[in-house]
Amino acid sequence: MIPYTVYSEAGGVGKTTISGGLLRAHVERGQKTLGIDMDPQDGGLTHHYGLDEDKANPDADNLALHMIDRGKGPLEDLIRTSEGIDIIPSHNMLGNLRDLLKKAADLQDEMGAGDNEFVKEKRLREVLVEAGIPEKYDVIVIDPPASQGQHLYNSVYATGNLLIPFEPSPKGEQSVKGLRDVINGLEDELGDIDVGVIGTVPNNFSGTNINQKYLDILEDEELPIAPVSIGERGSMLGEAWDNQVSIYELAENDAYRDLRDYEQPTLEKFDELAEYITEQFAATEATA
Repeated sequence: MIPYTVYSEAGGVGKTTISGGLLRAHVERGQKTLGIDMDPQDGGLTHHYGLDEDKANPDADNLALHMIDRGKGPLEDLIRTSEGIDIIPSHNMLGNLRDLLKKAADLQDEMGAGDNEFVKEKRLREVLVEAGIPEKYDVIVIDPPASQGQHLYNSVYATGNLLIPFEPSPKGEQSVKGLRDVINGLEDELGDIDVGVIGTVPNNFSGTNINQKYLDILEDEELPIAPVSIGERGSMLGEAWDNQVSIYELAENDAYRDLRDYEQPTLEKFDELAEYITEQFAATEATA
């Protein structure tokens, strides 16, 4: 299985756009793929694939409830499918995840943990394993918010791997300089996990000398750089977002034929990135 979390502590660097494109790119490769939207904010994967009709419904079953052992049915019932991609949508209740997990942990402490210790940072992984999710998928991609906390901790513990979008700009530089500290902090917080970085993905890349300057900074941090960069031409990505579909679905619409021809390199970049990620895991398994 290929599990990874797409994360950057800098907002606006294309994290969700890259997550959404990669989900479909993996499907195009024939890989059974699950996306998990851990971001309680509007505008995440759930919106991107048009699955947000129950996001604000207080009576709807959702992932946060399952993480505190209050699910209203099987976890599989949360899964929705769009464009051949299975997705566990976000829900507004995820906005209170930190407090919900703390209350659940405190309650278990009061009642006595027994053999089942409630560890807040490990609940997503435990819920997925209990439902047999890892055995059902070739790829699992999690999209958490761009901030540290229980959403990120649970996402990283569930996957063990990070894919990091990076904007080669001053904003991206500020983000990447702290990435190593973030990774070390995650390992310290989670205790029994080594966090792997699959690669950093330059986004909004135009190939200028300024861009290269920030890529050099990235190399100095000794973080792997994916041999694929997403160009700054974002017409197709923007149209896909507005239409709540992937760029692949948009490319199949004749109404966007001219845009499709112009943005064909963008599609190819996502194909290459999904291939690169798959090869990283294949290489790891071969040397294990």
